[in-house]
Amino acid sequence: MATISLCMIVKNEEAVLDRCLSSVSDLVDEIIVVDTGSTDSSREIVARFTEKVFDFPWRDDFAAARNESFSHASMDYCMWLDADDILLDADRAAFLSLKSSLSPDISVVMAPYHTGFDENGQVTFSYYRERLIKNHAGMTWEGAVHEVITPTGNILYADFAVTHRKAHPSDPDRNLRIYRSQLAAGKELDPRQQFYYGRELYYHHHYEEALTVFQRFLAEGKGWLENNIDACCHCSYCQEELGHDREALASLFQTFSYDRPRAEVCCEVGRWFFQREQYDRAAYWYALALTCPRNDRRGGFISPDCYGYLPCIQLCVCHSRLGNLQRADAFNELAAAYKPEDPAVLHNRALFHPPLTDTSG
Repeated sequence: MATISLCMIVKNEEAVLDRCLSSVSDLVDEIIVVDTGSTDSSREIVARFTEKVFDFPWRDDFAAARNESFSHASMDYCMWLDADDILLDADRAAFLSLKSSLSPDISVVMAPYHTGFDENGQVTFSYYRERLIKNHAGMTWEGAVHEVITPTGNILYADFAVTHRKAHPSDPDRNLRIYRSQLAAGKELDPRQQFYYGRELYYHHHYEEALTVFQRFLAEGKGWLENNIDACCHCSYCQEELGHDREALASLFQTFSYDRPRAEVCCEVGRWFFQREQYDRAAYWYALALTCPRNDRRGGFISPDCYGYLPCIQLCVCHSRLGNLQRADAFNELAAAYKPEDPAVLHNRALFHPPLTDTSG
């Protein structure tokens, strides 16, 4: 059986640390915690699980801190978690199954990372991350923020997922502040960091600046395919915010120059036409979304609703607006197959099938 070192970096995480470590402590063989300056009870909580706690002065560099945590690991594989991550019961079982059968020639284990959820706890946003990394195999973290390890060697895609459950918001300006500091110091961002810098600018509503960064990133042609597609989408979002509607649509179409349509993009094109009350065209794109195969292992950001519920419920609305009530009803029932208790589904069903009124007497 493979042995695993859990390697974490923490700072003032008393609200979530016990929850995280309780969900995983009996699954791993060693727990390494690098503290970057906690002033709350984080260290006391960690002490209930491990004695291997190390201080590391924070220097606006997540990769440096994660590499420090990995440097103390002594097991076969290093596993990373953030303090607000947990393994749910089903994922714990899958993790143990993987651990018991993991071949020593595997260099990296990729696992789903669930980071977005609806009001019922269903996953709305997910993507694969490198989760177990062979120790002493020469792979290191890169990137001051949105840090990453580039997988090499034999890669295994696992079934267990890590669930990201924030208890409180983090500093919303931290990542942008780090990027701006790097640029002010004359540092040149690599393609991946350019991409995430553009996203940070977009989140902060700096649409013109974000658009410039994304367009430069795409023009240089050095980005990863999935990031290229996402960058096109963010160009579209920026252009729409700036009132450049036709350019926004063109940026969505640009994604098709990189690969087959993604359901997420088809839904965005559908939304573009829907908002302009062009319901027949919107219906075309939502229907196309339903034909797009979902492939999480490509590594891009996945919105599961785009592969079922969302296009179905939007096709219901489109056909209703077009006067095709029978088709609208049918698509509402298809949406119900994905989310039976969804308020929109129940509302539509009541409209299409009103209760019979007793006219006797």
